[in-house]
Amino acid sequence: MEQINGFVELTLSSPLYEQGGDAETGYDALSPSRIKGKGGLRATSFIYGLVALENMGFVANMVSLVLYFSYKMYFDLSNAANTLTNLMGSTFLLTIVGGFISDTFINRFQTCVIFGTFEVLALSMMTIQAHNDRLLPKPCGKPSCMEGGVAVYFYTSLCLLALGVGGVKGSLPALGADQFDANDPKEAKGLASYFNWLLLSTVIGSSVGVTVVVWVATNKNNHNWWKGFLITAVGASLGYVLLLVGKPFYRLKVPKDSPLIRIAQVIAVAVRNRGLSLPESPSELYEINEKDSESTASRIAHTEQFRAIPWKVCTVTQVEEVKVLARMLPIIASTIIMNTCMAQLQTFSVQQGYRMDPHLGSFRVPSASIPVIPLLFMIILIPIYDRLFVPFIRKFTKHPSGVTQLQRVGVGLVLSALSMSIAALVEVKRRNQSLKNPLRPISLFWLAFQYGIFGIADMFTLVGLLEFFYKEAPEGMKSLSTSFTWISLSFGYFLSSVFVDSINSVTKRIAPSRQGWLHGQDLDRNNLNLFYWFLAILSGLNFFNYLYWATWYKYKNNDENVAVRPATGPPESVGDVPFLKVEEDMSCKAANGGCVVEESNGRD
Repeated sequence: MEQINGFVELTLSSPLYEQGGDAETGYDALSPSRIKGKGGLRATSFIYGLVALENMGFVANMVSLVLYFSYKMYFDLSNAANTLTNLMGSTFLLTIVGGFISDTFINRFQTCVIFGTFEVLALSMMTIQAHNDRLLPKPCGKPSCMEGGVAVYFYTSLCLLALGVGGVKGSLPALGADQFDANDPKEAKGLASYFNWLLLSTVIGSSVGVTVVVWVATNKNNHNWWKGFLITAVGASLGYVLLLVGKPFYRLKVPKDSPLIRIAQVIAVAVRNRGLSLPESPSELYEINEKDSESTASRIAHTEQFRAIPWKVCTVTQVEEVKVLARMLPIIASTIIMNTCMAQLQTFSVQQGYRMDPHLGSFRVPSASIPVIPLLFMIILIPIYDRLFVPFIRKFTKHPSGVTQLQRVGVGLVLSALSMSIAALVEVKRRNQSLKNPLRPISLFWLAFQYGIFGIADMFTLVGLLEFFYKEAPEGMKSLSTSFTWISLSFGYFLSSVFVDSINSVTKRIAPSRQGWLHGQDLDRNNLNLFYWFLAILSGLNFFNYLYWATWYKYKNNDENVAVRPATGPPESVGDVPFLKVEEDMSCKAANGGCVVEESNGRD
């Protein structure tokens, strides 16, 4: 680090990246992320391929396993739903393991390969169990018929599946995002598009999964589940082979110090210095050790939110990293209810469809294939959003993504509440017709309304959260922070299980029939519509909670790899950036051999 003409110039020789596991041989002149011949669309194309093939099986399982648990494993209605939501909750909770490992011990590519092996092994075990009658339970008339070695084999395969999928999802999105440099205006637009195309790859693979794979698995009265699992195992294997083929083209970041250690240092210093007064000038807090200059190449300016006085063991940047994570927590919490709603579309809505007319002309549509309707909408809408809407709105907002990530999330939360309201109305119609004439149920395609609206909600929220957590995360915590998106999903699934059990328990005591809203296996005797209304009202209240925290949130002011201030001047502070405004832009232009801050209306 040198001082030139009153400015601090940060050197660009920090070994942040490795080329396919080899030592770094050269950087772009202005951006160390732009390694010659590495990254970009060519690199992410392999990741898109893996995402499509892996999600072909994962999403197919998400929407159909509740039927497998009910009709092959002989769980009752609520236990089948809870088994699936607990599996999904565990899967997304374990993303934090993959994120932590790829930030600390091994790079993101290696993390994906290791955990992908667990996923393929789990799918292979599930294929064997579904094909071998000796590994299947016998009907017993109880809420669960799992026992002995069958139960051990069953739950072992589910645990391996959760670990494998979770580890991959905790590291793969960040691996793809690493192929673009957020500090370069051109690559910043590519990064914004990356998350949209990542979702499009997911949707394309999912569309194949919920049609072809689900139809194969549920065909012949649920006797072909092993074929469905076999297809998903082969698809995932091919996906990871594709990931390996793309290794020479990836920008691979070298893991840094443990983010947990850095967080612990800040907490310890905050406690130690809790009685001290803040200095008048923030510049007095700014302290960087030369020996840490490589690991703190990305500096974050001081903010007034939260109070912590740096000490010699940690810099202002370390303190601000922890502040960033603390500011993210309310955002994570505010999206949990939406993911609880998503869990219902993969459990009770599928069971609704099983009791509706599945015919489209002479073709019998599996109830678990109904999500293909919103997926097809998304296949059309995502390119339109990325290629038409974003460039148009970018002209006014000057934001690389068109609108801020938190604005996208807010739109998704509103639509999720609408989806649950429609689900309640459709269930009333379905139940009334079933009780009136069980031989003439309403069409399965009535479910398309709730699935379609929620699919659009997911398009806004999932991409918004992934981009938000990646961009706002400290440099050494990109994977860990991205996994927060999946943590929200995890808590949503677990909360679904809690809601189902709690509502059943409470309504059982107060209902005249002494039966809960969601008891047994007969939906016609349940009150699933009331459960949907409960979630719709809760989602509406949650949106206002989110609105408060999104307005309160202050975006990170990042000084990545550039000289941004006079050596003697105070660091810049982050201004208030409410929910309906675009973040401040801190773009750089070369001057006097260094870089200075230029403020504009958008952020590259």
